[in-house]
Amino acid sequence: MDIKKELFANRDLKYKDFHASLVPNISKETIIGVRVPILRKLASELYKSGEYKQFIDDLPHKYFDENSLHSMIIDNIKDYDECIEKLNTFLPYVDNWATCDALSPKVFKKHKNELLQEIDIWLASDMPYTIRFGIKMLMDFYLDDDFIIEYATGVAAIQSNEYYVNMMIAWYFATALTKQYDKVIHIFKNPVMSPWVHNKAIQKARESFRISNDKKEYLKSLKIKEE
Repeated sequence: MDIKKELFANRDLKYKDFHASLVPNISKETIIGVRVPILRKLASELYKSGEYKQFIDDLPHKYFDENSLHSMIIDNIKDYDECIEKLNTFLPYVDNWATCDALSPKVFKKHKNELLQEIDIWLASDMPYTIRFGIKMLMDFYLDDDFIIEYATGVAAIQSNEYYVNMMIAWYFATALTKQYDKVIHIFKNPVMSPWVHNKAIQKARESFRISNDKKEYLKSLKIKEE
């Protein structure tokens, strides 16, 4: 299959314009305009046929949609070691939040102990989207039965000037407040994060229907002044 030809055959120019506004830090010229359901279907087909291997080894890609497709193919890889290898090869090329957030490999659910070692490496990276991805993995896989407070304090300790890292920290804590409120609320009572991240997490949590109104009011009282 000529993957690039297939992507252009499924382009939607209106969707391209819309998506370009969501990912302002990349050139609009690199966006073909393929909708997510089509990309997911193509990723599944490529993985099942085995045709994905040459495509994901051919880096860097030219187009945003190719990177999105790459993310979705990685999500389908069933062998944990192969998934980690391909993921670590790809992460340095991830340059936007949408490609980053499309990554959530299904195989990770069965390998949570091993995955924690990789997450520690990602969080220590100097590449913003690798850090963002590491935080997202803690959010995706370790906020329910596998949660321990050290994961949350580790995220809270991350200091960054990168907007998309800080947004993910805020998103992580907004989600943590809906799932582990009693365990993470002390992080807001005794602020350790930057005021912007602290307040953004509270804002996002207060927008959730999964948090009671009385807790929302209490969270509002914990906002701190931003300089």
